Amino acid sequence: MENCTYNSFTLRLEGLNVSEDSVHPLFLFFFFSYIIIMLINAGIAVLVFIDKNLHQPMYLLFCNLPVNDIVGNSIMVPRLLIDMLRPPSERLISYYECLVQAFSTHMFGTTSHTVLMIMAFDRYVAICDPLRYPSIMTNKTLIKLTASAWGVAFVCVGILLGLTIRLNRCRTLITNPFCDNASLFKLSNESAFINNVYGLTFTVVLFTASIGSMVLTYTKITVVCLTSKNKSLNSKALKTCSTHLVVYLIMLISGFIVIILHRFPQYSDYRKLCAILFHIIPGSLNPIIYGVQSAEICKSLSKLFRSKPVLPLF
Repeated sequence: MENCTYNSFTLRLEGLNVSEDSVHPLFLFFFFSYIIIMLINAGIAVLVFIDKNLHQPMYLLFCNLPVNDIVGNSIMVPRLLIDMLRPPSERLISYYECLVQAFSTHMFGTTSHTVLMIMAFDRYVAICDPLRYPSIMTNKTLIKLTASAWGVAFVCVGILLGLTIRLNRCRTLITNPFCDNASLFKLSNESAFINNVYGLTFTVVLFTASIGSMVLTYTKITVVCLTSKNKSLNSKALKTCSTHLVVYLIMLISGFIVIILHRFPQYSDYRKLCAILFHIIPGSLNPIIYGVQSAEICKSLSKLFRSKPVLPLF
């Protein structure tokens, strides 16, 4: 029978259950993935900031994704790497650090949806109402859209964690490689009915709003492209929308795999690995996909790395 230590401020992370032969290859994979995420996302964000040609609503809204990827991975991945090299008995974490990690984890997932939703709105206005686009997507609108994407996520995740904080803790083992809301409220022997109801409602509403907005905007964009004879407009719409859609589908599929595996306890090790990949894969691919597809970003990169002619000394 498990010994109960009420409201302990020291918790233990279960971590990944991998063989000794797999620890170092997996560590190197996560380490280099983290370095790539930091460099590419920071590079894209700085590029958009310094290049005035990229000071357009589409790129300014996209900058929310690199920021989200940097923050979400910086709080989760370094701690994960450290724990992978520790024996299970030494994978200790303070309760407050665990709360911060859980908050950032859920903020990362929620903001990924809300940011892609406001980006879909931008593409919808640009393609379906191009004449009014400059008057609609003003700096004020961009600030409102960005604030709403982060603000909605902050409030919803804050309530989610607030419901968990109110519970007394009896256990100390986090059955996950990192802290999240479900792992935290499972530490309690008290009823988590409200937590489960809110968590399920939150997830359903988020996914419904996210998928619904994508279906609605892309349906209207498709109708406009099919009825328009403007080949230039259709080509531009196809390029920008396909990029946005690919990024969204990567994030959506990664999230669905984690949710589905939650229903199969026998695959808990795969679920843990997929939960980590949910942070790493979109964070690695998002800037690459946008960089390759965007002519403006490619142009800015070529200007940045173009070698300057060396003047002769004599």
